[in-house]
Amino acid sequence: MSSALEQPAYATSLALVRAAQERVAPFIHRTPVLTSATLDRLSGRSLFFKCEIFQRTGSFKFRGATNAVRMLDDATAARGVVTHSSGNHAQALALAASMRGIAAHVVMPSNSAEIKKAAVRGYGARIIECVPTLEAREATAARVLEETGGSMIPPYNHANVIAGQGTIALELLEQCADLDAIIVPLGGGGLISGITIAAKGINPKIRIIGAEPALAGDAALSKKSGSIQPPMEPVTIADGLRAALGPLTFPIVRDLVDEIALVSEDEIRAHMRLVWERMKITIEPSAAVGVAVACGCGAAALPQRVGVILCGGNVDMQTVLS
Repeated sequence: MSSALEQPAYATSLALVRAAQERVAPFIHRTPVLTSATLDRLSGRSLFFKCEIFQRTGSFKFRGATNAVRMLDDATAARGVVTHSSGNHAQALALAASMRGIAAHVVMPSNSAEIKKAAVRGYGARIIECVPTLEAREATAARVLEETGGSMIPPYNHANVIAGQGTIALELLEQCADLDAIIVPLGGGGLISGITIAAKGINPKIRIIGAEPALAGDAALSKKSGSIQPPMEPVTIADGLRAALGPLTFPIVRDLVDEIALVSEDEIRAHMRLVWERMKITIEPSAAVGVAVACGCGAAALPQRVGVILCGGNVDMQTVLS
């Protein structure tokens, strides 16, 4: 394994990801890898789609949430867990907590989609609404933490969450051992950080390519500038990728992710529709960003055998099709 991966600056390691895989295995789905002759032809290479759309709660987030919840000791877990999220992490933490028999308190913006609120409640969590600003979310979460004594489990900037997401790479490289590259949707960086550490720990030569909406391209700017850049205005359709990098995810993206490709909104919509129509599976816009890099804007520079992470399939049809 590359000596760079041993640096203590990184939030996780291959050994910790392997431990997470053993810890979460009884609770998560081992998701399939699908292929498509049509998308192979369009891209000019062999693509292998890791389908986290079939993970519990409909996204990869359940892996990290489960690892974080299962690592709490019994006394700490009994006080419950807290987060602020309007999307997939809220659902994932709610279910992970329910499966351990502990309380989950989820701060959600008041303008969150009703379908998402219903899903979080359905998994047994208590929702605390706040005005739709980051400052309000953080302040409300801090108040709930003080009231409950619970443990904060953020969506991505958490070592145990990052390790849990890295289990995707372990599965994918067991299923497709000779990949040249992996394309990973990139928002706050928890997913790509875990995958990068695990994949490069197994094969230091594998390329990791971040896929980011151009309208939320702060990770690309952060990597180029060498410092974390603030999130852009939250207008991209790929709502799961609107977050900025955190202090735990940024060093991994800065040092170990090989490149970040930016994708337009038109490309996101076109490739989401392409997967729906040709592969007959439902992916969310955030997952389509990676497909767009594989088949569109970044295809010419890619190697021959490429894994593509389909990170989630939770779609607000009213928003997407309007």
